[in-house]
Amino acid sequence: MLQTPPEESSVVRKDFFIIFVLLFNALTWWYITPIIVEDLLIALDVTESQTILIWTSYFAAIVASSIVGSILSTKIKRLSLLYAWIVSGMGISLLPALLSNSSAIHVMVVSVLFGVLFGLGMPSCLAFFADWTQVGNRGRIGGIVLLVTNLSAPLFAILFGMFDLVTSSVILAVWRGSGLLVFFLKPDARAEEKLVSDRKEIPSFATILQNRSFVLYFVAWLLFCLVDRFETPIQRGFLGDDYESLLMFGPILGSISAFVGGLLSDRIGRKRVLLYGFVSLGIAYAIIGIADYFFLAVPLMVWYLSFGVISVSAGFIWVLLILVLWGDLSQSGAREKYYAIGTIPFFLTNIIQLFSAEHVTLHPESAFSLAAFFLFLAVLPLLYAPETLPEKKIELRRLRKYFDGAKKISEKYT
Repeated sequence: MLQTPPEESSVVRKDFFIIFVLLFNALTWWYITPIIVEDLLIALDVTESQTILIWTSYFAAIVASSIVGSILSTKIKRLSLLYAWIVSGMGISLLPALLSNSSAIHVMVVSVLFGVLFGLGMPSCLAFFADWTQVGNRGRIGGIVLLVTNLSAPLFAILFGMFDLVTSSVILAVWRGSGLLVFFLKPDARAEEKLVSDRKEIPSFATILQNRSFVLYFVAWLLFCLVDRFETPIQRGFLGDDYESLLMFGPILGSISAFVGGLLSDRIGRKRVLLYGFVSLGIAYAIIGIADYFFLAVPLMVWYLSFGVISVSAGFIWVLLILVLWGDLSQSGAREKYYAIGTIPFFLTNIIQLFSAEHVTLHPESAFSLAAFFLFLAVLPLLYAPETLPEKKIELRRLRKYFDGAKKISEKYT
């Protein structure tokens, strides 16, 4: 039976398995749905403006439905909402298989439904993760989830590329349905009642946006997402064929660093890890800009080194600003709205990228220098943001490390 996680220990294996299956299933399902939409678009002769409109509708649906889902979570029991979310996702996953003669309108409907079905339950899913992890191990567990998910995503993409649309839709529905496994593990109903009792004061969106700590981290996160979305098409255009080779190892480094960043954030604090990530990211972009200024073309070795630093830094930032920090800043039973607002920059900036990709004509030297400037600017709110990992836990880890070292020295000379 699922018990409330103890304060001074990690979640038990069953709790971890439930959390992992729920998040892994949802995130991989989200990775696959754009592949299905892209396959539908390839089969059609759509214009560039229609493609932009379809993808804009997809990301806008995720943002809007996340807000709606966070509101619904205050009126529906979380386990009931998650169950309905997964079952509905199974049904929508089968929809592309029914479109034998699809049009741009049909593809837009499918993309919007995919976006809505992902957004509606994601705040509750992330809140479930935060409620069933302790602040002292949230980074580590979040890092494990992102590590496995990101490393599995290319394998899923290859798998779905081997089948036709009908088969892919059926596999996607079956995969989404495998998320129901968590309900066969029978999460404790008493724990659900406890979460309901914790919801005595549900914060409004206005209250959250007036929270100084939340706003400081949110501003830094927004700046990072904007820089990342603006720089990606510039890098792709500037590097050409070399960009694809860089993409082969970038996600691997980012996934590993997400795990390492999660571990570090549980030991030395969230704020310090984020500062490391933003500063190193700004330095990497600055190096590219300087190299482009002094050389006719940036040496490929500089690109590989800088891209490696960018991937590692991004991993640090992803694990903290997608999974960890919003759970730290919110209270048990009332976390859905924090996650709904906190994940908006990640999806909203995709829409900005769609409309700006063809119009950004900055010279690479200027583009990368501006990126470095805005990333260093993002460090300013982080300097004033409070540490969300309790100082007591940092000191206890530091003292434990000190005593372990002293014990080893004592044993060596005794």
